[in-house]
Amino acid sequence: MKIYFAGSIRGGREDAALYEQLISYLKNFGEVLTEHVGDQTLSALGDDGPTDRFIHDRDLEWLQAADVLVAEVTTVSMGVGYEIGRAVAAGKKVLCLFRPGSGKNPSAMIAGCSSLTWVEYTSLSEAKEAVDLFWKAIS
Repeated sequence: MKIYFAGSIRGGREDAALYEQLISYLKNFGEVLTEHVGDQTLSALGDDGPTDRFIHDRDLEWLQAADVLVAEVTTVSMGVGYEIGRAVAAGKKVLCLFRPGSGKNPSAMIAGCSSLTWVEYTSLSEAKEAVDLFWKAIS
C-alpha cells in the first residue's frame, strides 16, 4: 500500500518531530511516499524542491500514486487542505488527525467533511490507535 502523509511545512514546523514518529509508524502499513515531511531539518521555507511548481507537480504525482492519505492537521496549512481536497475528490481514503488540546481551531471544511475519517487525539499512542482502526476499516 502506498501512503501519502500530509503535514504542515510552510504553515509551521513545530510538529515535525511528531510527523516523523507518525511516518515511522505508518511504515508498518506500507510505503510512505512523503517521508520528507517528517524531516526535522526541513524548514518552514519549504525548500524541498527547486521551485514551487516542481514541488506542486511532484507532490500531486505522489498523491495520485497513493492509495490513502493520512494527514496531521493540527497546524493549519493551506497545502495540506489542498491535498486533502484533491484526495477526497479522487475518491481516496483519508484519515485526518487533530489534537484539540493544542489551542488551535480545525478547519470546518476539513472537520465537517463526511468523505473522510476525522479523529481527535491527545497522545501519540492514541494517534497510532486511530491509524490501526482506520486500516482495519479500509482493509
